[in-house]
Amino acid sequence: MDDGLLTAEVLTDHPGWYAGEDGGPGSERRAQASRCAVLMQSVQSDYKSDSDGRSDPARVAFDGAQAVDSLVRNDVNERRVSSADRWKVMDDGLAVRHNEISDVRTGWRVTLIPLYRPKDAKMFDLPQALLLARLQFAFTVSFHFLFPAVTIGLASYLAVLEGLWLKTGRADYMDLFRYWIKIFALVFGMGVVSGIVMSYQFGTNWAVFSDKAGPIIGPLMAYEVLTAFFLEAGFLGVMLFGMSRVGKHLHFVATLMVALGTFVSAFWILSVNSWMQTPAGYTVNAAGQFISAGSWLAIIFNPSFPYRLAHTLSAAYLTTAFIVGGVGAWHLLKNRSNPRVRLMFSMAMWMAVIVAPIQIFLGDAHGLNTLEHQPVKVMAMEGHYQSHPHGAPLILFGIPNSPENRVDYAVEIPKLSSLILKHDMNAALAGLDTVAVTDRPPVGIVFWAFRVMVGLGFLMATLGGLAALARVRGKLYDWPGLHRFALAMGPSGLVAVLAGWITTEVGRQPWTIHGLLRTAESASPLAAPAVAASLLAFVGVYFAVFGAGIRYILKLMAKPPEAHEPELPNIPARTAGTTPAVALRPHTLVTK
Repeated sequence: MDDGLLTAEVLTDHPGWYAGEDGGPGSERRAQASRCAVLMQSVQSDYKSDSDGRSDPARVAFDGAQAVDSLVRNDVNERRVSSADRWKVMDDGLAVRHNEISDVRTGWRVTLIPLYRPKDAKMFDLPQALLLARLQFAFTVSFHFLFPAVTIGLASYLAVLEGLWLKTGRADYMDLFRYWIKIFALVFGMGVVSGIVMSYQFGTNWAVFSDKAGPIIGPLMAYEVLTAFFLEAGFLGVMLFGMSRVGKHLHFVATLMVALGTFVSAFWILSVNSWMQTPAGYTVNAAGQFISAGSWLAIIFNPSFPYRLAHTLSAAYLTTAFIVGGVGAWHLLKNRSNPRVRLMFSMAMWMAVIVAPIQIFLGDAHGLNTLEHQPVKVMAMEGHYQSHPHGAPLILFGIPNSPENRVDYAVEIPKLSSLILKHDMNAALAGLDTVAVTDRPPVGIVFWAFRVMVGLGFLMATLGGLAALARVRGKLYDWPGLHRFALAMGPSGLVAVLAGWITTEVGRQPWTIHGLLRTAESASPLAAPAVAASLLAFVGVYFAVFGAGIRYILKLMAKPPEAHEPELPNIPARTAGTTPAVALRPHTLVTK
């Protein structure tokens, strides 16, 4: 028997490989595994590292794994296997990586890089490692996302304050600028630090994703650094410490550039994320990597990007408005006569009145876009386990029961979901019963995260409406009930953006790149204890370091803005390693 076929026979009989209902592989999958094994033998024989004919194990493992990837994908693309069996075939083909490929002619073996765990494996426990890697990234990205959500809006708020000060000369605007710039500096710093941590996880925990999506994701992330990061880095120091050094007009330009930098940063990051949600403008090369099909504009401006950008930016502005409004409400409850407190509260309530309704409209548009490109996510958001051919109800509350494919104790409004999503009460809406169980996201998480986000959005609009009513009646600063409501809603923007982010990311599961690359395929081959250790380290360090920073920010917020609010310390620039003593006391210079 041919050596390659002999190896294939041994591989296909491996007890940990197949989990079919009949206890063994079907004929198509057996043939698939045989082709993979033959291919591995071919790749193995192509590389000779010395005169005795031995192959280089590392190169065989890498190139063989890539070749198996390509073979399996080609079989699927050319319809050699049915689409229903696509992922079974993928698993079977990639399972070759778990086992040793024996070369009976040279007498040595190659152990391939494990990306999936065979049932009898002991060294790696990948299902647990995958879950821990997902938890680690969820924890770090959720922590990080809160900081840009504040800095995007706060940078623009500072630009508005400084611009109004330049235009009117009113000192209260500059006092508020100096009050909030201290908080901005801290939040900005924590956002940068927490963002750096995330980038390393792409290499450590998600190496396969980085390899396959790197040709697309890498350039977009580089553009973010070359534009937004350099813009912020170039002008942030002037904004924080340069008021007395560069003049007020040039300082205002620096503030505008920092605000622009936060927008540009959001632009590129959201473009990356949107491409993962609605990939476009790509092709797949021979190594199985996603690359540009020719036009980067199609990648950047993918179908969901404009909606996600508008929705996220307006959410950031609302987040800042409600933080500012909450701080103002806190101080109004103590002292209603402080003009700076009254001013900040008034400006925040204007944002609530204007932006909250706009955000609801943008959210609806984003939802319709999601229905078009990611209908399964919308099914989970709506809790539609069953299809509704004659109009779907809007489920307000309930307990999703995925094993039974229903929402228990549902409180619903008949046909309203069809009216919202299709603008027709009798329009048909497909349910999760049309989707394979393995292609569904965790319904409970998506269902409730979506309701938290939407519920808070309507509460924000309600607060804006009450503030408008109070303003008309002349009681904006004299209505304690409104101030308590605003104080309670202070952190609502942070909770809402986090709930929205969870809805978006968990709703995309089980895909990393929607429809193209599964999360289970994207992880690095790490042992669960290693991932668990780093996760615990992140939790400990984050709560200690960022907890201290947040505590200090709350301490700054607890103090009301004062007349002639002090600036940030005017630290003199100096060369590293030299003493600042002379710069601080120039009269001590001795000349001869």
